Order: sequence, then C-alpha cells, then structure tokens
Amino acid sequence: QVQLVESGGGYVQPGGSLRLSCAASGSIGSIYVMNWYRQAPGKQRQLVASITSGGTTTYADSVKGRFTISGDNAKNTVYLQMNRLKPEDTAVYYCKAQLVGFNVWGQGTQVTVSS
Repeated sequence: QVQLVESGGGYVQPGGSLRLSCAASGSIGSIYVMNWYRQAPGKQRQLVASITSGGTTTYADSVKGRFTISGDNAKNTVYLQMNRLKPEDTAVYYCKAQLVGFNVWGQGTQVTVSS
C-alpha cells in the first residue's frame, strides 16, 4: 500500500522557520491530493494546507501568508514551509494522501513553538 514518511518536525522559537517533508512510496499512482493537518491536545484536527496533482493550493486562514505547500513529483514528496511561527502553531502535524476512495495518513511529527 501507499506509505507516507514525514520528517522535519522539531522545537523552534517564535518567529522561526521549519520545513516539513512527506515522502510517499508504494502504489502512488492514484494519489490526487496531498494534505497537511495539525492537531493540538484538546483541539479539533485542522486542515492546514492542500495541493492537488495539478498544483492548486489551499490554505487555512490562520496560516495564509506564512506557510507554503509545494510538491516535487520526481521525488514523490510534498513539503510544508512554515515561516514566522507562532506558539499557537504548536501541534502534531500529519500528512495525508487522498486516493480514489481511500486516505493514507503519515505517522505525525511534533512541532513545538516556544520561547
């Protein structure tokens, strides 16, 4: 099946930057949308950004102008560049691949923004 391997999470200070990566492997031919979600303890899981196979991007209002989602088809990888990070960005970030009739989730990576 499709597998997603995430990397790039960590601990950063407010105003700092971080880049998350999500590499897909397996039967990836049917993936048509890649997404980044985040969830803080006690909070609803939130869609942060998405990108279609055609390159169309969507962002949550809370991250618009600070985060950028991009994809590298040759590497089967999607990225989330996070700039001007705020403490409220602290969460577990999850990569999700949308296939026809089936979703695949990554393992999640912790992002902590604190001074």
